[in-house]
Amino acid sequence: MSTAPQLVVHRDKELMAQAAAARLITRIVDAQASRGSASVVLTGGRNGNGLLAALAAAPARDAIDWSRLDLWWGDERFLPEGDPERNVTQAREALLDSVPLDPKRVHAMPASDGPYGTDVDAAAAAYAEELAAAAGPENHGPVPTFDVLMLGVGPDTHVASLFPELPAVRETDRTVVGVHGAPKPPPTRVTLTLPAIRAAREVWLLAAGEDKAGAAAIALSGAGEIQAPAAGAYGRSRTLWLLDGAAASQLPRSLYPPASA
Repeated sequence: MSTAPQLVVHRDKELMAQAAAARLITRIVDAQASRGSASVVLTGGRNGNGLLAALAAAPARDAIDWSRLDLWWGDERFLPEGDPERNVTQAREALLDSVPLDPKRVHAMPASDGPYGTDVDAAAAAYAEELAAAAGPENHGPVPTFDVLMLGVGPDTHVASLFPELPAVRETDRTVVGVHGAPKPPPTRVTLTLPAIRAAREVWLLAAGEDKAGAAAIALSGAGEIQAPAAGAYGRSRTLWLLDGAAASQLPRSLYPPASA
């Protein structure tokens, strides 16, 4: 069942990153207090990395028990380990290398020089197995119930590596798939599918900048998920759009929250 999206519009992307980081710290601390651990799905791109950098700079980050946090990824560029274009490489630089994470709980997607070689479909299947192994009976499905799953929204409305009209966005059974021929480089990727995304308690969609304004307007106007994948990304209990003023500039006023920061 989809949850109606909630919108928070911030003045600029810096404020958005700081507020989102503060919100994420609170969610992680709350989850650890109630269940002992927390699980978060990270996103790459300028907004995802901006949030991680803001979290790294936040004094409140020390409230998190980093050893009891599981980190997953929504998608990854299928490139060699350590490649600067890989989301995990950028996340390590922005935050992960500066906090005391348990390495066994950092679930990076396979690299193209890893155990599956250049077989992106085998790499995707392996990540699906890793997710399934982490899912307990209480999760009622083949992936853990993530506390927060974050997604950047592309100018074409893509989220993770689910691009409009391509096969991956139509996937209804598998939780992770290989992507061939993505319209933005690199063409080969690994991505969670919409069913895996919707297993999260909360899905946060991040959009900042004028180049995201059209995508936000389309995705929030009732577009179909095949044509606008961001429209199909929602959480079990909450779907949150975190925008800056530029990204929200084409939204009808009726969608605006009563009070935006």
